Amino acid sequence: MKQFLILLIIAGLFGFTLTSLNSGTPQPARKPNIVFIVVDQWRAQATGYAGDKNVQTPNLNKLASQSLNLKNAVSGMPVCTPYRASLLTGQYPLTTGVFMNDVMLDTTKTTLAKVYKKEGYQTGFIGKWHIDGHGRTSYIPENRRQGFDYWKALECTHNYNQSPYYAGNSDKKLFWEGYDAIAQTTDAIRFINEQAKKPDPFMLFLSIGPPHDPYQTAPENYKKLYADKEIKINPNVPQEFREKATKDLKGYYAHVTAIDDCVGKVWETLKQAGIENNTIFIFTADHGDLLGAHGSWNKQQPYEESIRVPFLIHYPATFGNTGKTSPILINSPDIMPTLLGLTQTKIPTSVEGVDFSGVLKGTNPNKVTHTLISCVQPFGQWNRSKGGREYRGVVTTQYTYTRDLKGPWLLFDNTKDPFQQNNLIGQPAFAATQQKLNNLLSATLKQRKDEFKPGMEYVKQWNYVVDETETVPYKNINFEGKPILE
Repeated sequence: MKQFLILLIIAGLFGFTLTSLNSGTPQPARKPNIVFIVVDQWRAQATGYAGDKNVQTPNLNKLASQSLNLKNAVSGMPVCTPYRASLLTGQYPLTTGVFMNDVMLDTTKTTLAKVYKKEGYQTGFIGKWHIDGHGRTSYIPENRRQGFDYWKALECTHNYNQSPYYAGNSDKKLFWEGYDAIAQTTDAIRFINEQAKKPDPFMLFLSIGPPHDPYQTAPENYKKLYADKEIKINPNVPQEFREKATKDLKGYYAHVTAIDDCVGKVWETLKQAGIENNTIFIFTADHGDLLGAHGSWNKQQPYEESIRVPFLIHYPATFGNTGKTSPILINSPDIMPTLLGLTQTKIPTSVEGVDFSGVLKGTNPNKVTHTLISCVQPFGQWNRSKGGREYRGVVTTQYTYTRDLKGPWLLFDNTKDPFQQNNLIGQPAFAATQQKLNNLLSATLKQRKDEFKPGMEYVKQWNYVVDETETVPYKNINFEGKPILE
């Protein structure tokens, strides 16, 4: 009888415990995972969902139909290294000092990975890094990885079929098997599946090199999709550049479709692992590619093809599975605070960007009417001998306005003139608009403490070594003038 009473008491306590767990104080929910795919040189218009009839992006089209599409996303300084520094710090290029390629982001900076690591996240980075500045194929030690633990990365390569990387803390150079974007995606899938089984959240960056040129190096099965396809060329590509643009676009689109398949595989992995609902899944790019627009290629310039990037946020737990389009002018420094806001993580005081999370969730009004674009120092593919110049500008949901060191330079009504063929600078009918945008730009520069000086003054201020084209070297010596060692 005594034993029976003891068993009865134990059963009662067990039942009370279960009841407490089920109906008492709720346990804190696991913070959302983050999977951030950033690709190099993918312009916003180059997807099916954005209206490009030339390209095949079935996975991104489907993802867009179930995601938030930030249609006005801007790369404020549209070139690789400055974008990546702003992405990781939430700061503008003149604050980080990273306004040219192949310089190093200060390792003492408060970065996205460092913040999430303190929050208990497992952090991972796979692919192109390009903020180390010590040579494009040199080993990057742990203290220069800005808070990322899992590491399979390289500073920079555009040899996508013979693509080196370093894994963890080994300085042994390894090579991705085959086309690197596919191999990197396979590794990302492995990482996601492993982390999905663990109790702590994770943040993974998958940084893909293509569709950045060389354009003709995608796998053959993707190149065949476009080999005989008639490509429609945009009207802002001059006639004398159309043959080259057609050839390059076919290769570019082949890269794009290959990456589209990679995105689809990552998305499917999130579903199969049972973590799609509580994962913030982002697809975006560091900048676009002119591909013949205005007679130019690549980036740095303030035209739509250069500054506009795709930006999809798939986060069913907060935004559901119905596709929506947001007009917010999200810029590179805004990504960090917006992510932190979506995960209810405190935003460091060092961050200069805007937290749009409340706007996206519908709890806060959107007060941002314009955003800053700039080129502090032209270099490389757009150095001065190729027409490069310093500029500052503002982008609104309708206009792009820029001025160079001589004064007003470009003004486009992007609603009426989406291919920016009619420069409105100096036209009497738009004098008031020009003055209003100029005032907005002046106020923005004052807020940013940007004196808009000649680029070489900033180069000297940061003690960067440059070559005869005013470009930071990356083959024999680095930004400090030190020999590059591998």
